[in-house]
Amino acid sequence: MFLPQEVIRRKREGDILTADEIRHFVNGVTDNSVSEGQVAALAMAVYFQGMNIDERVALTCAMRDSGEVLDWASANLNGPVLDKHSTGGVGDVVSLMLGPMIAACGGYVPMISGRGLGHTGGTLDKLDSIPGYNTHASEELLCKVVKEAGVAIVGQTSELAPADKRIYGIRDVTATVDSVAMITSSILAKKLAEGLDALVMDVKVGSGAFMPTLEKSIELAESIVQVANGAGVKTTALLTDMNQCLASSAGNAVEVREAVQFLTGDFRNKRLLEVTMAQSAELLVSGGLASDAAQARDKLQTVLDNGKAAEVFGRMVAGLGGPADFVEHYDQYLPKPAISKPVYAQASGFVTAMDTRNVGMAVVKLGGGRSHPADNLDYSVGITDICRLGDQLDGSKPLAMLHARDESSWQAAADMLQRAVTLGEQKPESSPCIYRQIG
Repeated sequence: MFLPQEVIRRKREGDILTADEIRHFVNGVTDNSVSEGQVAALAMAVYFQGMNIDERVALTCAMRDSGEVLDWASANLNGPVLDKHSTGGVGDVVSLMLGPMIAACGGYVPMISGRGLGHTGGTLDKLDSIPGYNTHASEELLCKVVKEAGVAIVGQTSELAPADKRIYGIRDVTATVDSVAMITSSILAKKLAEGLDALVMDVKVGSGAFMPTLEKSIELAESIVQVANGAGVKTTALLTDMNQCLASSAGNAVEVREAVQFLTGDFRNKRLLEVTMAQSAELLVSGGLASDAAQARDKLQTVLDNGKAAEVFGRMVAGLGGPADFVEHYDQYLPKPAISKPVYAQASGFVTAMDTRNVGMAVVKLGGGRSHPADNLDYSVGITDICRLGDQLDGSKPLAMLHARDESSWQAAADMLQRAVTLGEQKPESSPCIYRQIG
């Protein structure tokens, strides 16, 4: 007989739970036979006692199987099903280019994404700035667009990993969110429900990262790689830099604009290009679409140069309800702010450090991000032309351009941005975009 309290007691005492115990508990979460208090108690026990890799695999698979798992067999796809996940950051617009690039190289990308909270931007919020784009697509529409365009970026449906949604909501209000075991299972339950052949994980490191230290970032990356591979999905991870904004812009419509410019070749931020190419190459190799990283990069550069990746992005937008000519005329469709003007540093010098988290919070101050899940967003606001570490700033070269809905929010964000950037007399050594690969 299954008793939730016995599972809680055993984990509280530091015992290793069996796969059956974990599966029964998660089933109880799904059908509400396990109470909110019992979920909270187990989450706290896991927070203090941890879980070994076998337990994490069992928890991940049980949460994945708590709802629908996409099955692509009947779709007769002629390529692997691939995806990526990022722990989030500021100016991390990689998904909007990676999905179309992978699709243009022969992969299929059913990307289930999330919304932003706090300083991190959300992929769905960015896409919501495109008129008509349906981020709440049904499973049927998701599969249709993936088959026809090669990629669809949408939100989690209620049918995918429902146990995770309930468990996460309880963890959020019981101070148990930052358990690496449960973070791992929460991320992977949703991703593995996509029916993937391979996954690449981007774990951020630095002042704008989700994990507070390099050591914690490494711990999370290693956990995800071991658990996902243990669950049968080929997975690698990259540790990438978030000590400065990844793209040249941060916000919603402004990041979509930069993504289109990246795909069409009008403008490609060098660091953003390096991180996007590295993640995409990992996926092509893991999915068997390239024999090694060099061949993968050649294929990816080709679909950027010949316009195929941009074409795929346009088909995805149209397939999910957006304008058919969005790529060609994005500036006609994206919302525009009331005020756009530069903000300057209060002194001259080289940019030696950036509090990237506070850059993200400046976007929140403008109205482009959330302090609470129910907050409404202004998709038009944001920051563009953001300075980089090593840039020399003075009265003629600004920190960034701020796009705001009114003077007061512009000023508040400008103050935050000025405080977020440190200037010095010596140009700092360049920092890497990618620290290491795991898996």
